[in-house]
Amino acid sequence: MDVFCAVFGMFFVFDIITPGLSACLLGCSCTNENLGRTLLCMETPLAHIPENIPDDFTKIRIENCHLTELPQGSFSQVHALEFLWLNFNEITLMNIKSLEGLSNLTELRLQGNKLTSVPWTAFQSTPRLKILDLKHNRLDVLPEHALRYLPALTYLDLSFNQLSITSKEVFTNWPLYQIAEKAWGKEGLVSNVVLALHDNPWSCDCRLKGFVEFIRKVSPPVILMNSYLKCSGPGNKVDKYFHEIQLKTCMKPVASVAESNVSLSLGANATLTCLVKARPLSHIQWLYPLKIIRGFASTQTQIDEETITSQLVIPSVHLVDRGLYTCMANNFIGNSSVCISLNIDSPISSAPLPPPVPMLSSNDSPHIDIRIAKQTVYGITLEWHAVTDNPAETWFTIHFGKYDSPKKEMIFIGPGINSYSVSDLLPVTKYEVCVTLKNHPPREGQCIVFVTGSDISQLEQRERLIHIIVIVCAMVLAVPAGMYACTTEARFSCLDRCVDLWKKRRRHAEDAEGSERQNTFDSLQAASDEALYRDSEEKPTKRRKSEDRCRGGSAAHLY
Repeated sequence: MDVFCAVFGMFFVFDIITPGLSACLLGCSCTNENLGRTLLCMETPLAHIPENIPDDFTKIRIENCHLTELPQGSFSQVHALEFLWLNFNEITLMNIKSLEGLSNLTELRLQGNKLTSVPWTAFQSTPRLKILDLKHNRLDVLPEHALRYLPALTYLDLSFNQLSITSKEVFTNWPLYQIAEKAWGKEGLVSNVVLALHDNPWSCDCRLKGFVEFIRKVSPPVILMNSYLKCSGPGNKVDKYFHEIQLKTCMKPVASVAESNVSLSLGANATLTCLVKARPLSHIQWLYPLKIIRGFASTQTQIDEETITSQLVIPSVHLVDRGLYTCMANNFIGNSSVCISLNIDSPISSAPLPPPVPMLSSNDSPHIDIRIAKQTVYGITLEWHAVTDNPAETWFTIHFGKYDSPKKEMIFIGPGINSYSVSDLLPVTKYEVCVTLKNHPPREGQCIVFVTGSDISQLEQRERLIHIIVIVCAMVLAVPAGMYACTTEARFSCLDRCVDLWKKRRRHAEDAEGSERQNTFDSLQAASDEALYRDSEEKPTKRRKSEDRCRGGSAAHLY
């Protein structure tokens, strides 16, 4: 018995001195190795990073455990941690402070997750990190400061991601690369600074020029795991290697047209063509006055790697289609635009659209009836009617803007159109809108001021309130007039007054039609009258209580 107690006491003391050595997470295994304790969790269904991880682990390996994020301070209590493997989980989010407290971490592996971005400043907490494995993720951006906080990094694997564009400054700003060029080369040492950048969808246009030149010049002490980086686009460079292509410097778009003035007869089909040169290829759009009302189809054709033609097709042109059509092109460097003037010849008027002229006097402007046909929370629809000498040639101008704004936006509307919709307005804002003839200033009777709602629920509540008011009004009309007198004549004998009024109303009702034509509200009235009659026959003490209730009540309280 003494021997048993002695052995038990030794185990108890050992457990108190080294509590972490005996603790392990449920579903995981813990081992002691030469470099320290190891926690191994394989295919364990963990919803999140466990909070009770002992602080004596030097290596943690949690793989295939369905983790979805790395929250703040995920392993901050494990100060001795040197190796952290979180491969083949479903991590999509990495908190900017997820690595805090891991100043001894030297190896971080996040292979096979679903990261689309990495908070690179998080590595300020890991100054000793040497190995960073991010392959088989979904990273599509590599900012210039990405490696700035990894001064000790000697292995970086970014292969099998979604990187398409990056700059050489990402790597030239890498502290270790700068040191390697200056010191290690002089000492004749070949470093194991390894980069893995293969199997990414690189877009080999002018934006990748600096990076392609950097890859070509990479030499020890920096080593590429796979130096045969391949292009995924544009079309003429697909599947070509970096060392096979020559890229030009980027330039902003330059738009041009063969003919800036186009004249067509009424009903003809119009095709407006715009030529744009840019590196990289630019985005092209057409702007014209009636785009919201009359939208036309446009097509684009790529001539070479830096030239595109865009065509705007206008079927069966009308008089309202006259005006300026602007071809606008832009890329990340800048933009360019060019205009085409479209003139329509017709039997009524063959003259081209006159250039803008100063606004005329309001005395020459005919009367225009304007109204709001529809109003929503964020917009309105206007309708107007004007009597003019030549409706087929009459243009209108809509002056629109905030009520207190001295400048209003002007929208030109062609002949034959008498409605216009405005959307995307600010909530709870006062606006003013006016309709005039083209180049005429607004005058009295041609403007409407309105206020937008706060949100959709406000209109819904307003509709419900209207229904409630209608119902309440119907009920109030059905209550006998004596009950209202009860609340307003509290200074006198309330009950006597109510009884007198009831008798008068009773005599008036007898002269009216019979009870067979009374509706449900009449039954409510009869019930109320009987209640008043019963109250008139009660004792004086009870009558005093009724007066008190009458003084403190209200008509709304009765129903």
